[in-house]
Amino acid sequence: MSTTPLTASLIDLAARGQLPPHQHMDHATIAWISDNRPDLPSATWPTLRPKSKELLANGGLPTRWWAEPRLYTSLHGVRHGMRTASLAAVLAEENGLADADAATAILAAAVHDCQRRHDQDDHGHGGRAAIWLAANADTVWGHFGLTASPRRIVQAATAVRLHDIPYEAFTADDESDHARAERITDVVKTADALDRYRLPKLKWWPDARYIREPAFEQLRGLAFDLVVVSERAYLAGAGGTAAVRYALAEKGLI
Repeated sequence: MSTTPLTASLIDLAARGQLPPHQHMDHATIAWISDNRPDLPSATWPTLRPKSKELLANGGLPTRWWAEPRLYTSLHGVRHGMRTASLAAVLAEENGLADADAATAILAAAVHDCQRRHDQDDHGHGGRAAIWLAANADTVWGHFGLTASPRRIVQAATAVRLHDIPYEAFTADDESDHARAERITDVVKTADALDRYRLPKLKWWPDARYIREPAFEQLRGLAFDLVVVSERAYLAGAGGTAAVRYALAEKGLI
């Protein structure tokens, strides 16, 4: 019989190696995250273009898009997706992406984890999400007020499929796919990595060794603040979408 208290925090469960399949933020864990803020450079980022702000305002995705409804409010749920999309929007500005490429990166980042089955190492969830995205392209692009095209579907699906595969583990086919959607894929992978400050172990936090993005360092402070502000708002009673929008508004991103 388990002796783990039902009220154990994620940091306590992580220390014991007992994290459950579905992991939800708690007050002790967000306090621990805040107390362990790294020595980060002053956060600076470019002003987002109006279209990106509009897309982020539509980033609160329907619960039904998640393969496992219990994950909608978990560490890989809608709040993570919205923050990742926001960081993708900032990275798109940093990289000078064209409007269509920026929109594709934001959309892909928003849905990248929607087909996860649990919050643990769910290998292959990127591939499942890519298939889902392609199958539901008109619905997803329509939610953002966009029109799907074959090229954009392929680019977004490629970024989603590759987001959970380390660069060093790319196969020849992965490398070929990456080459066809390189900038969008790199933006999504970096944005996803930057949002790792929500995880309950320091060794799981963002690490520049695993990404290919020069702007990574200068955006770490923004990424950290988005986690702390939005998760505190959520625990204070705001809905998941509202909590992230509050954090984005505080940072001038919407």
